[in-house]
Amino acid sequence: MDFVRGRVLPTLALVTGLVGSVQLSDLYWLEYNLQMGDVAKDLTAGTVGGAAQLIVGHPFDTIKVKLQSQPTPLPGQLPRYSGAIDAVKQTVAAEGPRGLYKGMGAPLATVAAFNAVLFTVRGQMETLLRSHPGAILTINQQIVCGAGAGIAVSFLACPTELIKCRLQAQSVLAGAGTATVAVKYRGPMDVARQVIRSEGGIKGLFKGLVPTMAREVPGNAAMFGVYEALKQLLAGGTDTSGLDRGSLMLAGGLAGAAYWLTVYPTDVVKSVIQVDDYKNPKFSGSIDAFRRISASEGVKGLYKGFGPAMVRSVPANAACFLVYEMTRSALV
Repeated sequence: MDFVRGRVLPTLALVTGLVGSVQLSDLYWLEYNLQMGDVAKDLTAGTVGGAAQLIVGHPFDTIKVKLQSQPTPLPGQLPRYSGAIDAVKQTVAAEGPRGLYKGMGAPLATVAAFNAVLFTVRGQMETLLRSHPGAILTINQQIVCGAGAGIAVSFLACPTELIKCRLQAQSVLAGAGTATVAVKYRGPMDVARQVIRSEGGIKGLFKGLVPTMAREVPGNAAMFGVYEALKQLLAGGTDTSGLDRGSLMLAGGLAGAAYWLTVYPTDVVKSVIQVDDYKNPKFSGSIDAFRRISASEGVKGLYKGFGPAMVRSVPANAACFLVYEMTRSALV
């Protein structure tokens, strides 16, 4: 594709100027079709890659949210979950293995839109930042592309994350010591209906937009920057087209880890804001949540669920980037 842009189009332009056999509008139309082809590839590959990421990583994400959203124990009391393994055991005992996939419906239903936007916006920003067709972007430019993609996906991620977190955390918020799980929400659509009806309409679905954006922008900047830097390091140069699957998985997995290392405390704040009670809120906003968590639990409180998040990020993002690259390459 870059070869066509970098070599074929200039050649056609030269021929046009010499013999007038090709109209200039035809060249613009060809360039437009090439760009639309790239968009279609990013849309398709991003969708398939996102599905792979979700299937591999969702159980880890469920445990992360449960640990993040469990209430702070009173003095002398033990927390609901002593750690990630204990959270897995209690979840499976109370809800069965399906409990680990609680809340998957919302992200699965929107994974196409989310990853299509993420990879397509990133691809279009790459096009804008290139000095000429086919130019290799610097790592700093890739970071800018990731940040821009993060802004775009925040508006899709926020309502999806709110629904997912409400479903994942409802058993935790129901209280400890109960043999059965109190069910407030019957599924993703029920969460959406209840929020719209009783939490301020559509605006209620965007509760936590600020911390979501504060997570997505730097997180995706770090992820795509690290991904491209590692690919070039593994390839020994800027031409990364010959990398094998193992190298792509390594780069993708470590890029996912970079995402969470960069923004994890912000994700904790986002989760507690989104599951906070609307009528009797515990936190007045993101800054208040950050301060109160830090004051009551210290820095450790801002890293609740960090283990499952990191364990999840490597295989999930390795799968996502590998499937994305393979799908895009297969789309001729």
